[in-house]
Amino acid sequence: MKITDFFSAQLEREFAISRRVLAKVPASPPEWKPHERSMPLSYLATLVATMPTWIAMAVTRDELDIRPREGQGIKPEPWTTNAELLAQFDAAVGQAFGAVAGTDDRFLATPWKLLAGGKVVDERPRHEVIADTLCHAAHHRGQLSVYLRLLEIPVPSIYGPSADDKVF
Repeated sequence: MKITDFFSAQLEREFAISRRVLAKVPASPPEWKPHERSMPLSYLATLVATMPTWIAMAVTRDELDIRPREGQGIKPEPWTTNAELLAQFDAAVGQAFGAVAGTDDRFLATPWKLLAGGKVVDERPRHEVIADTLCHAAHHRGQLSVYLRLLEIPVPSIYGPSADDKVF
């Protein structure tokens, strides 16, 4: 099996789960957080919704500077409704699928760099970056499901039934 086929199947499975979770996110209270050191709800939801673009960047760029010297980095559009959040997610998913479909296993073995302020903080093959991004996205999606529970919003099934969603 080709790595691109494996990733396409993973993206399809993981993104369907993420969409179920994101569909439950309320637009209000956007600044709510379970602890003073936690991310606000709207920030965390935006992070989960836009993380598929990281997969596209790992394929379409040779590097990403998360603190570029020349100013602002990548800033997602703010959203005020769940429909806008889901639209952001759907656009990000399209970018990820397009990038994976437009590459090959040989290219995914080439190096990709993460920089901060112009300094390399990580350099690995693109296929490792994509695999780690999928894990990272699942982590933040799990955080978001806890936020839903604490806000008493029914949590959808993720890898199996939840206490609120028995259909799997």
